[in-house]
Amino acid sequence: MADGKKYVCTVCGYVYDGPDFNAEPDDYVCPVCGVGKDMFEVEE
Repeated sequence: MADGKKYVCTVCGYVYDGPDFNAEPDDYVCPVCGVGKDMFEVEE
């Protein structure tokens, strides 16, 4: 189930556009710059 939020990489600005960011595995990395999930924030 989608959580309805947009998550943005704080390093490169990539916007995650998948169905549910929290459902991604812990080792998910930004496809653009390669940083981990902990470097993403909810877009306000």
